[in-house]
Amino acid sequence: MSQQLSTCRPWRLAGVVPIIALLVSCGSEPSSSRQQTQPSVQADPPTAVAPPDGGVTPPPLTVLPAGTPPLPTTERPQLQLEAWSESMSDELNIPRAALQAYGYAARAAEASHPGCGLTWTTLAGIGAIESSHGRFNGARLDETGRPSVPIIGLPLDGSHGVKRIDDTDGGLLDGDPVFDRAIGPLQFIPTTWERWAADADGDGVADPHDIDDAALAAAQYLCTVGGDMNDPDRFWAALLDYNESHDYGQDVLDHADHYGKTSRTLSAEGGR
Repeated sequence: MSQQLSTCRPWRLAGVVPIIALLVSCGSEPSSSRQQTQPSVQADPPTAVAPPDGGVTPPPLTVLPAGTPPLPTTERPQLQLEAWSESMSDELNIPRAALQAYGYAARAAEASHPGCGLTWTTLAGIGAIESSHGRFNGARLDETGRPSVPIIGLPLDGSHGVKRIDDTDGGLLDGDPVFDRAIGPLQFIPTTWERWAADADGDGVADPHDIDDAALAAAQYLCTVGGDMNDPDRFWAALLDYNESHDYGQDVLDHADHYGKTSRTLSAEGGR
């Protein structure tokens, strides 16, 4: 059984420190699709926020080594989680390709950042808020994890309360040669993507529009900043560094906890 949560919250661009673009995430729209003209005054976060339920752990898998020659899409390493994702995709209302991307990224983070403890449910919570798991504006993820319609945010031109960020990539990633825009299912801006870019599916390209690559980049970001994501204070600090809206962080927590608890229920029912 799936559950739809409300997601109307102030938001800033992923990983932009200290530049803040106050935008709004609402429903299935990407969090860069609506604006808010004035920042809201938010209370300090609690000193400790319990990390969300980690859900049903993805099975052990082989993480693609760096420098692997490009693979055909039929050898996408996320497909190791095909059966795992199939068992709960419909009930969680998360596309199979997205669920595989989150699970693989969490497993890859275990290898690259031992002790981080990042769970797939946290990545899924972020993906839900940023773009409804790559489904904004009627897009659908294909079997390689790419949306049928590119997910690109508003121009960051300084209007209507949006922070001005002049073009940094010549329009290569966001199609805008004048201003930067947030891009892809996890809504990175070009400068942030340049730092954290990852090729998670071994196709030879680090692509922010590919949810496989974006999920791994987000995992690397969170583990680097948070360190130990099992520690409530470090978990919350990492979320606020990724996006410094407390309301945004709470939305991520709510979605992630729902995904975790629901996946456990489904697993228990399937074992009967």
